[in-house]
Amino acid sequence: MSLQESLTELLTPAVENAGFFLEQVLISKPGNHQILTCVIDGAKPLNLDEVTIVSRLVSDLLDESELIDGAFTLEVTSPGVDRPLTQRRHWEKNVSRLITMVMHDGSLLTGRLAELRDVDALFIENIKGRMKTHIIALADIKKAHVEVEFSRKDEN
Repeated sequence: MSLQESLTELLTPAVENAGFFLEQVLISKPGNHQILTCVIDGAKPLNLDEVTIVSRLVSDLLDESELIDGAFTLEVTSPGVDRPLTQRRHWEKNVSRLITMVMHDGSLLTGRLAELRDVDALFIENIKGRMKTHIIALADIKKAHVEVEFSRKDEN
């Protein structure tokens, strides 16, 4: 088992018991120093206090284990806005957001995720001032990500 897999196996239960999700463990070695990055997510966007709680939890577990030799830097972060939507909980968290999707047939669609259902989703697309709805099977989506919106007219 690789170091990354061992760390994921060690950290996942504790992070989940704290109410969060361990999305990814990354290990980099610039020079002689190791950096361990834990990407953590939640049912809602994480605040700084929650990141601090998870950081302490992960740090304590790493101090008790013998998986990492020598000095290392621990970084605990949340996923960036460019993270692909790969799991159902990613979709659930982004209802009402603007999503760009590449379909398995190669077509591209950008629409607002209005509703998430068991096997499909309802998207609303604004084409030249006219609203168009699409019901899309999630299985037909090859990849998708949230579009950054700096100011939405429907939010304060």
